[in-house]
Amino acid sequence: MTQMLQAIHGKTTDAMEIVSKQENIPLTEVKRLMACGQLIIPANPFHIRLNPIAIGRAAKVKINANLGTSQISSKTESELEKLQIATQFGADTVMDLSTGKEINETRMAMLSESIVPLGTVPIYQVYDQLKHLEQMQIDHLLEMIEHQAKQGVDYMTLHCGILKEHLPLVKKRLSGIVSRGGGLLAAWMHKTGKQNPLYTHYDAVLAILAKYDVTISLGDALRPGCIHDATDEAQIAELKTLGGLTKRAWERGVQVMVEGPGHIPLHEVEYNMQIQHELCHGAPFYVLGPLVVDCAAGYDHIASAIGAAVAGWKGASLLCYITPKEHLGLPNCEDVKQGVIAYKIAAHAANIARGDKRARERDAAIAKARVNFEWEKQFALTFDPETARKHHDESLAHDVFKEAKFCSMCGPKYCPMGLANNDQLI
Repeated sequence: MTQMLQAIHGKTTDAMEIVSKQENIPLTEVKRLMACGQLIIPANPFHIRLNPIAIGRAAKVKINANLGTSQISSKTESELEKLQIATQFGADTVMDLSTGKEINETRMAMLSESIVPLGTVPIYQVYDQLKHLEQMQIDHLLEMIEHQAKQGVDYMTLHCGILKEHLPLVKKRLSGIVSRGGGLLAAWMHKTGKQNPLYTHYDAVLAILAKYDVTISLGDALRPGCIHDATDEAQIAELKTLGGLTKRAWERGVQVMVEGPGHIPLHEVEYNMQIQHELCHGAPFYVLGPLVVDCAAGYDHIASAIGAAVAGWKGASLLCYITPKEHLGLPNCEDVKQGVIAYKIAAHAANIARGDKRARERDAAIAKARVNFEWEKQFALTFDPETARKHHDESLAHDVFKEAKFCSMCGPKYCPMGLANNDQLI
């Protein structure tokens, strides 16, 4: 049985016990939340090295790192290096978005190395194997979903909610469709005149996912690609469809998370979290960013981390990172590091706002270390100790300064914490 079905029947799995301890949530509550779909544990039994995690409003906010080869850049080896960097700096999940010649090889290599849940978008490999998009049939999609499930993929983005009747709504947009998987299905529907096959054959999709306990990540094919298109008719129409698909998945015991925007102005982020929670019955929300401005190319990891912090605070469960290369090209290892760290900061800020005691305790510990001038402890408590140490040592490199009661900003005479301590004010 799937994790969800076992929770419904009151059974306890090893994964449930692990996340109960990780999240400091009573085991009975973990099972209750899983049974009603509000907490998920993406864990394919064939993913041997996996360390289970929980995703949902009751758990800590998690972050995802997108990786994968492209048709014109990168090889499997470089993606494995990025995987190591992403997990080293705290990615809770990763998605293999590979396209091009090494799709299968890259996925298998990443599954063999990854200790965190791994997701894919099966339609990419289907499209790679076809000469013409209109040749795609539902059997191609179902066979690929099962193929990847057998390999150990923990969750799959499937754009089941974009329908023929949604396509005219896109004409009002500036950016049209910016989802790759959604764009493929929209083009297929336009060329063939048929309805989305993932929608018409949804029960067959669910049967495969239930067989391998693969979590469905209901893709937001119509996510806004610019601020102008945010929270528009097309986005909401698809979201309503995803709400119905969520209930149908739960009826089969399939775990669900729902994907969301995209580009959203800051003042609309909270509403987007609320409307998803209502329309999708409390299923965990997995958001890309959201980016709160469109003009930050080269710094989109910062622009999106602002939106991600608010989204996490207001209810998003999984934040999909954005790197400095967003809109510009395939990220390299340094871009992956910068994206992960930006989103760990956003998730930590959201966890504090949501009342997470352990997040507050970490901040209190580093504050105490600063007051006491415990430099090594400060470095260790940051998201990137090496960079913190490097910045400190640029002006005070000698080891003797690791014991100093000042930094190069104020020096020994003007440091307020030193003055306060000397006068025994704290």
